[in-house]
Amino acid sequence: MLKKLFISFYCFFLLPLSVLADNNPRVLLSTNMGEIVIELDQQKAPISVANFLSYVDSRFYNGTIFHRVIADFMIQGGGYTANMTQKSTLPPIQNEATNGLTNDRGTIAMARTNDINSATSQFFINLKNNDFLNHTENNYGYAVFGNVIQGMDVVDNIGQTRTTFRAGARDVPSQDVIITSAKRLK
Repeated sequence: MLKKLFISFYCFFLLPLSVLADNNPRVLLSTNMGEIVIELDQQKAPISVANFLSYVDSRFYNGTIFHRVIADFMIQGGGYTANMTQKSTLPPIQNEATNGLTNDRGTIAMARTNDINSATSQFFINLKNNDFLNHTENNYGYAVFGNVIQGMDVVDNIGQTRTTFRAGARDVPSQDVIITSAKRLK
């Protein structure tokens, strides 16, 4: 009897959760420093995932750079070409920082300005747990929408690149770190 109860519990509660995780989209970011595979959490961050995938599907990220790299913090990309020209974007999206996902090492989140709902194409990957970026009572936070499942060594290597001041911006890699392509894996 207990065995049947356990099997029923598994089939109705745990199995559907694993199936949902298996259905999460994955994106391959190919860079001139290696490949990064990101799994997106469309259940907890549907707006951010749909936004990110729209840029992936339109090939917007192809040829953009990681334009902001801060060691032991994060790497940011998705908005500038190699000559530091900012690309035109879609309208900003609603911030989903209240979704329960946290800015832990290896997670990807939407970059934004001081305006809470200003995220467009730019994203960042956390190099460490950055709790101060999470939603709290006093801080709206930054919306996490996925995590790196392959290529964290590439992310770490990008995070160690030398940076400089260029085109009015700090923390720009001295040698371009280019996203050569971004494409869906599933």
